[in-house]
Amino acid sequence: MDGDAEGVWSPDIEQSFQEALAIYPPCGRRKIILSDEGKMYGRNELIARYIKLRTGKTRTRKQVSSHLQVLARRKSREIQSKLKAMNLDQASKDKALQNMAALSSAQIVSPSMIKNHLPPLSPAPYQPTRFWPAPISVQPGPSQDIKPFVQPPYSALPGPVQQPIPAYEPLAPPPAPSATAVPVWQDRTIASSKLRMLEYSAFMEVQRDPDNYSKHLFVHIGQTNPSYSDPLLEAVEIRQIYDKFPEKKGGLKELYEKGPQNAFFLVKFWADLNSSGMLDGPGSFYGVSSQYSSMENMTITVSTKVCSFGKQVVEKVETEYARLEGGKYVYRIHRSPMCEYMINFIHKLKHLPEKYMMNSVLENFTILQVVTNRDTQETLLCIAFVFEVSSSEHGAQYHVYRLIKD
Repeated sequence: MDGDAEGVWSPDIEQSFQEALAIYPPCGRRKIILSDEGKMYGRNELIARYIKLRTGKTRTRKQVSSHLQVLARRKSREIQSKLKAMNLDQASKDKALQNMAALSSAQIVSPSMIKNHLPPLSPAPYQPTRFWPAPISVQPGPSQDIKPFVQPPYSALPGPVQQPIPAYEPLAPPPAPSATAVPVWQDRTIASSKLRMLEYSAFMEVQRDPDNYSKHLFVHIGQTNPSYSDPLLEAVEIRQIYDKFPEKKGGLKELYEKGPQNAFFLVKFWADLNSSGMLDGPGSFYGVSSQYSSMENMTITVSTKVCSFGKQVVEKVETEYARLEGGKYVYRIHRSPMCEYMINFIHKLKHLPEKYMMNSVLENFTILQVVTNRDTQETLLCIAFVFEVSSSEHGAQYHVYRLIKD
């Protein structure tokens, strides 16, 4: 293993390691620090944590660091060989080698960093598959106490129309620009002028036998095909919900003032916690999937902040790249593992004896998702999620509002 002191990294661990490298890029403002129950994680700790979540196998922060150094040395030799073989003048080769010498191990194994600091190298380096289909066991963390509160449930917003969740359908193409200046989905779905959310779900999967899995959706926004005859989204004054989300730098208020204002939405979920037909256990996988589309080719960063009493408890940051499909750019975050805090929260919530107790807890629980253009830091979508427990026979329901400031 070329001096790799921690021993053989099996394919599943290496796959998780490569995924984590893509999710948690090195250096600068893109360095991810996640606060989970008050603890701060550095990048190597996050990679180790991700490997544990995906495979159930333990790799320490130091083992991750050692593996990065081994891969960096290997990559460095490979790049030096390619530079020598390239038709470049000596000054250009020397400059490229100096640039590489200034990079850290983490930067050398990051394809985007190499691309920014060195001339184009071919063939392209190994690109890992983003996620594999089979669910991986998630080990629950320490339990959290969740006590019901005396406040009334979050009932200021009307209930959803009781109808089945729409089927998953392909996105209808927009009308020609000559027909209208505004795409049909804008003001009717979760969409700004630059990015549209196509789908969002939080779920649990349990393996029934080697080939079959049962899936339960806690919350779900399905794909729709809006038409110009559909009503526009109702509006909610954003100041009504400021206290439900962080108010410090980077909070909802500051984001809205920065704009663009057409990127801000409120989603009320009626979550389906009735998964009694499925046996929850150590083999259960808790995950979140989301999908977006745009007419522009961008790299997006998706920040998801879980908040309690308006204060951030956990933040997860993911980076996703565009894929051109059917004339538009599609971004998929598929089967992202749910953090321990959320898994424990769901467990405790489900064990409360009455729905009004669950709703009292959910009154002070919110999630803020902010999607930005990684390179320009422009806000593409900002979605505030609030919750109640579903009483519907149709399971999870939702209602979408535009956020405005009068």
